Amino acid sequence: RLEEFLKKEVDLELSTLPDFEDRVIDVSEVEQLMNSINAIPAPCAPVINPQAPSAATGTSLRVCWGLFSDDTVECYQLCYKPVSNERHSDEQAEHTLKVKETYCTITDLLPNTQYEFWVSALNASGISPPSERAVYVTAPSPPTIKNKKIRSCENAALVCWESRDINPVDSYTVEL
Repeated sequence: RLEEFLKKEVDLELSTLPDFEDRVIDVSEVEQLMNSINAIPAPCAPVINPQAPSAATGTSLRVCWGLFSDDTVECYQLCYKPVSNERHSDEQAEHTLKVKETYCTITDLLPNTQYEFWVSALNASGISPPSERAVYVTAPSPPTIKNKKIRSCENAALVCWESRDINPVDSYTVEL
């Protein structure tokens, strides 16, 4: 049967001619609606956290922040500069980092120094206003013990040291 079927000529001609009109469909309203649905707003300002007790070493600081809204965020822009009491504090070098997470550890800082931090959130629509500024402080450098001035007797010891920090240190802890 297959052989007989293959020998037959098949006529693929349509019995009626299709009658199509040239129509132009206006989809501008639909396109505008779709664009408004897909557009995301620029994020709100992040909230920077105060310094945590264990967030500092002599040369590094861990800075954390968060968002109070469900904004879409692609990355954050963390800015910082050393705090200065001089009149020309605006001329201090400002540093900017792009960060994906809501925290960042900044290294290569000066010991016992205050730094001012602020952060902004970014997405495809734009950048948020900056957060409030927060001041963080690096830990002081360990003091240098003056070995030549150490004195001891049966019930006491005298240990002298000097600080290598420019800014004053609040207190020292001596451990035996």
